Amino acid sequence: MKAMILAAGKGTRVRPLTHVLPKPMIPVLGKPVMEYLVEHLARHGFDQIMVNVSHLAHTIEGYFGDGRRWGVEIGYSFEGHLQDGETIAAPIGSAGGIRRIQDYGGFFDDTFVVVCGDAVIDLDLRAVLRQHWQSGAVASIVVREVPRDRVSSYGVVVCDDHGRIQSFQEKPQVDEALSQLVNTGIYVFEPEIIDLIPQDTEFDIGSELFPLILEKGLAFNAVRVPFNWIDIGHLSDYWQANQQMMRGKMREVRMPGTEVRPRIWTGLNVNVDWDEIRAEGPIYVGSGSRIEPGSQIFGPTWIGQGCHLQ
Repeated sequence: MKAMILAAGKGTRVRPLTHVLPKPMIPVLGKPVMEYLVEHLARHGFDQIMVNVSHLAHTIEGYFGDGRRWGVEIGYSFEGHLQDGETIAAPIGSAGGIRRIQDYGGFFDDTFVVVCGDAVIDLDLRAVLRQHWQSGAVASIVVREVPRDRVSSYGVVVCDDHGRIQSFQEKPQVDEALSQLVNTGIYVFEPEIIDLIPQDTEFDIGSELFPLILEKGLAFNAVRVPFNWIDIGHLSDYWQANQQMMRGKMREVRMPGTEVRPRIWTGLNVNVDWDEIRAEGPIYVGSGSRIEPGSQIFGPTWIGQGCHLQ
């Protein structure tokens, strides 16, 4: 099966982290966010993955290569151009990226899944596909219900009683929201939807393609299945993501290293006398770190490689 990971954005809302890394490469528990997605897609039978890249594209391509390490094939579509011998990033929008891939080699020849490269999920993608096919829709959005006081942070999806999408609201005020279902950035498309996307034009999935699908009166479905979703949309979300992952929110994610004491993990060659410090997990201590006697550590805490605590 085929999937696409959206990874071409500049990540302006999580600066300064994205001055040196594209957002999909931001580490959570010591591993790039996008790596969790690749692993998840592979577990669910998606063995061909296209990634659109632009900002600091070489970082993503250099890390993931052809994908064989994860048992998948990964290809890349660069959005930008050469200028005076330098590569200039120029994203063409999430939908524009899909169209460019299709025009280049016809990659999307069957139902495909699109996911944003800045979130960690434990979604049952097979269940999502079943709902999509049963609905007869040409496009489906995986939605999730959020508390009413949080709707203004998301794109709201308004559906009828049968799950057919009727309209959207982009980050509405709480008292104006018509629904508590929000767009998670996980989509299922049939290939014919690509014909709606103009060629060689910047075009966005949420703000341009979706309204066009509604305007054309095409079958458009909202998929609701229980799952955990950790989205790194803003800088403050990055801290929350690490905290939630360390607390075990994602069923499929395992802590790295060796568990040396209950809920305490370490990398290699860590210098610490556990009887001489106070440590309450979950805690991870990176390789080569040193913790002096008398230190106190309260989890969830992630300590990187080569740190010295005293």
